Amino acid sequence: MSTVDQLVARTLGITEDRLTADLAYQSVREWDSLGHVALMVALEQEYGVEVDDDLMLELRTLGAVRAFADGLSDSTATAGSTAPATRTAAGIPDAPMPGGTVHRGLEGVTFDQSAVTLIDGAEGTLEYRGYSIHDLAEHASFEEVAHLLVYGHLPDAAALEVFTKQLRAARALPAPVLDLVRSLAHAHPMEALRTCVSALGAFGPRRVAGADESYTEAREAGIELIARIPMIVAAHHAFRSGREPLWPREDAGHAEAFLTVLLGEEPTPAAVRVIDKGFVVHADHGSNASAFTARVAIGCRADMTAALTAAIAAFSGSVHGGAAERVIGLVDEVGAPENAEAHVAALQSRGEPVMGFGHRIYRTEDPRVRHLRASVVELSEERGDRTGLDILDAVAAAMRPWQRHGVAANVDLYAGLSYRLLGLADDLAVALFVVGRAPGWVAQALEQHANNVLIRPLLTYAGPRGLAYPEGAAR
Repeated sequence: MSTVDQLVARTLGITEDRLTADLAYQSVREWDSLGHVALMVALEQEYGVEVDDDLMLELRTLGAVRAFADGLSDSTATAGSTAPATRTAAGIPDAPMPGGTVHRGLEGVTFDQSAVTLIDGAEGTLEYRGYSIHDLAEHASFEEVAHLLVYGHLPDAAALEVFTKQLRAARALPAPVLDLVRSLAHAHPMEALRTCVSALGAFGPRRVAGADESYTEAREAGIELIARIPMIVAAHHAFRSGREPLWPREDAGHAEAFLTVLLGEEPTPAAVRVIDKGFVVHADHGSNASAFTARVAIGCRADMTAALTAAIAAFSGSVHGGAAERVIGLVDEVGAPENAEAHVAALQSRGEPVMGFGHRIYRTEDPRVRHLRASVVELSEERGDRTGLDILDAVAAAMRPWQRHGVAANVDLYAGLSYRLLGLADDLAVALFVVGRAPGWVAQALEQHANNVLIRPLLTYAGPRGLAYPEGAAR
């Protein structure tokens, strides 16, 4: 193998036989977004150059990487040089794809317009219906944000009262569903949540056979789900903890009601503030995998409960919402702030991601991070223990060189630690994320419903053709 081929194989953790002409970004599992950044860093270190954003976008095939390495001048390739690369891979074609360009993972494909959430990955901007996440996180309650997402505008006092009463009235779970929650006490919180949300669909209003759910029916079902999803999560935790759920006061707010059932006691004001802010910053994030899944279901004219069940199933995956649960383990693995740099170096040497860093959209720090870190600071100071916070801050410092390539702290980094500081089980991290995300899924599904179209992408066939059926084949 050439030097550059050895570098590619080593960095991606693949064998020599996989270095084929069609090897490209997203063509194999190992060459994902984090793998691509790792490859760019490896090229910089090997050849003593600086790979800028434009070049990073061009070096997306093995052919382009080979041509780039072959064409480097002696002065650029001198060890220790940090001059930006002057030669780019422009004009080097991607590996040919039968039937036209293939956008693996639908990357870069815009499939519709939306008025729900604005994300500017380059600037690190996040807005819900025009309102900055920073203003909403500091000043708005979860109920206000849920109303904003579902109805399209912030509520006045009267509208907020009506909406809040609607959420409170919908909290009670149908008895058979509560029995199902109890029977799943042995299951992971996300498994129980997916199963029980699906079961809620069997206890909704009966429609005329063959009739699709109307927009108004979908919205009302969505509001019920926003209210009931936290009760499922909390009741499941109560049952697996060996106790009956302590149902909240009728006038309890959304975050307070959730924590009351979850903890089996009335929560402190600080705990309510932390959870409420967490729900706000998690409430929506554009066309992520789970929201897209909900839209696909609605595009098929499935109902709202089916759409959110599908979204929960997608969200449970380890590279989507499931990552939140894995990040908290980082604190235990590092152990102390002074170990952070060596731990990060060890993960990178093995081609493994550092959990809590990197995002498909953001090229800078995730704008939600500052609010979750502020919650961790508040809870750490309240408890007189900054160990976890200092560890994560040290890991963030060790990851700073990667930030230039867009691998910065994401929303998961501090979320799990905030829940641990509240005394919650680590495996609740993803389910708590879902509780916050429910209004966004509902808003995305409603937007799809309002101007619906069947979402049906294509696949480029790359298998054999025209095979003859063998005589005497088993029947």
